[in-house]
Amino acid sequence: MISGTISAKVHSCFVPLIENGDGVMGSSRRILGTLGLLSCLALSANAPVAGAAPPGLGEAPKVPFTQRYQAVLHGGLVRASNSSIACRREESPDAESCADVKQGAAGVNSDFEMFYSEVDKDPDTYNSTRAELKVPEGAKVAYARLYWGGNLRVGEQKPPEDNGRVLVAEPGGAYKEVLADTVIGHRTDAGSDAYQASADVTPMVRKGGAGMWTVAQLNIAMGHSAVGAWGGWTLVVAYEHPQEPVRRISLWDGFEGLAERAAGAAGDTVELTGLDAPPGAAGKAGVVAYDGDRGTLGDSLTVTADSGRRVSVSDAENPFNDVMNSTITEFGRPSFARQPEHVNNLGYDADVFDLSPALSGGARSLNFRFTGESQGQFLGVLFVQTDARR
Repeated sequence: MISGTISAKVHSCFVPLIENGDGVMGSSRRILGTLGLLSCLALSANAPVAGAAPPGLGEAPKVPFTQRYQAVLHGGLVRASNSSIACRREESPDAESCADVKQGAAGVNSDFEMFYSEVDKDPDTYNSTRAELKVPEGAKVAYARLYWGGNLRVGEQKPPEDNGRVLVAEPGGAYKEVLADTVIGHRTDAGSDAYQASADVTPMVRKGGAGMWTVAQLNIAMGHSAVGAWGGWTLVVAYEHPQEPVRRISLWDGFEGLAERAAGAAGDTVELTGLDAPPGAAGKAGVVAYDGDRGTLGDSLTVTADSGRRVSVSDAENPFNDVMNSTITEFGRPSFARQPEHVNNLGYDADVFDLSPALSGGARSLNFRFTGESQGQFLGVLFVQTDARR
């Protein structure tokens, strides 16, 4: 079991664009018991401006959560996401049928033989999935980042040298190679070999705009093992639109493992400060996580504004005690088209939750507190949108 604190403090700065930090996430269920206490971290207020050169590329077994992007603007956040691998047949006699699991039945990836999802009919790709990006008409893309990752060792072993490369096609376009531009989180153990990578794709998304985006050639393994296969991608986009409210947009990423909380422990937290959200403000928070199992209980997410009342973050598809349950939803519903469009994504989560209950009295800060399920899961990305004072 693990308990600890990840503290990412965001200082107030009303400027169009601030970027800071590197971070990618990946781990494996087997290492969670050995990670120990997570360190407490704080971001510097002196974040470099947009366009600053990234640090040297490479890999790290653990990357602390840090701020990737922050802005106060008329606009908001949207995202597109999909898993890249799905069940093919049952391996456990107690497993629900693969067909039922795809439709939302409880099930874990280790109970199935897993096989790549392929939608592009291109013989030169071995996995490809699509998802719709809903950039509002008339909006300008301010920042876009693509995250991808998964498990390299299941019934086969994928070479980690390919972790930092995917193929991306904008709506109606051809594939373009996208390379990671920051440190890749990559950690191996006896049971798995997991990673997450990311890249700034702002110019590509500005050109491609709204529509169905395709991501192919994720370096993930298929097959069956006691740990299971998982993998997917998420495209997070901040946009400006003169007719939308003033909002604070914040994006963090990291490479951290989260295990079941020990009795009396504080859990793992991410703290956002300098928000200046007025009473009655609207807001939402998105989380990308790996290897959360649908039906394996114990994981939760709560938010506290200004050290006040703690609010449980959950919805119809993400119960309070099974929040990271292999879903891709917004406020408990599908919010964009996907190909394929499985309900249970068997180890890949990209959910957006309503923050309005936590903002009813306004907020200068928000404290996000995560607890882990018995099998553990991994946090990769947190993105938050809140109304700001004009």
